[in-house]
Amino acid sequence: MITMTNPDFQSPSLNLSYDVNSSSFFKKDDNNYINVLSNVQLSSLENVSLLDIFLSEGQTIEPHWHPSEAELVYTISGELFIGILNGFTNQVLHYRLKPGQVVNIPKGWWHWETALTDQTHALAIFDQPAPTVVFGSDVLRFTPKEVFAHTYCLNEEQIASALQPITKTVVIGPPANCMRPVGANGQHHDEQRAYLQSHAHLHPSQRQQQLHQPQHPQAALPQPHYNYQSLYQPCPHHQYPMTRTLSHYIPR
Repeated sequence: MITMTNPDFQSPSLNLSYDVNSSSFFKKDDNNYINVLSNVQLSSLENVSLLDIFLSEGQTIEPHWHPSEAELVYTISGELFIGILNGFTNQVLHYRLKPGQVVNIPKGWWHWETALTDQTHALAIFDQPAPTVVFGSDVLRFTPKEVFAHTYCLNEEQIASALQPITKTVVIGPPANCMRPVGANGQHHDEQRAYLQSHAHLHPSQRQQQLHQPQHPQAALPQPHYNYQSLYQPCPHHQYPMTRTLSHYIPR
């Protein structure tokens, strides 16, 4: 819910300043957190608010959209990847922001952000005094699984199993205890490809037999390290080398 106010600029209690460091929106750990400034914190704000974002390499602000406001993302330090779905063309737009560069995200557009370096710092500036947000993790966990199954002709049990680890709003992912999903043979797809390359001398039936033999049947597979620098290539169309349910920006 957006709180609309008309500041009284003649009031003796008028306040025009605030320490955003004291207003946490979400904290994953000491290196990955978001602070907020809205008219809840500073009542003299009119049509502006912001999120102060700090991320380590590989950390992602989960896919989400803002129903009522446009967003301007400004990178202060580090390097930030932004993915945006253009709902009018169904194109996914990719941008890499270095310090001093910005991306404008129109109202209601699906988007996400990933830090490409440690100590990435960015501001998300909105044209409303207290913006709203819908996070993808909430869409996934609150939409009835039978709706997904019926609408997209999917296996409901598999959907429930795949989404079962999402028990709360993620905001910054992956979760600290993340274990990557495994392939059909109990291994990561990347590990399968590496195995096939290193065992090319074996007959295909021998390789397949060994793939079906788990080396650590009781051990969860750790999250692999992704090369974000190669994963997110520069956008060729950009002039620079850049390539909750409803939740609200209020203190918790």
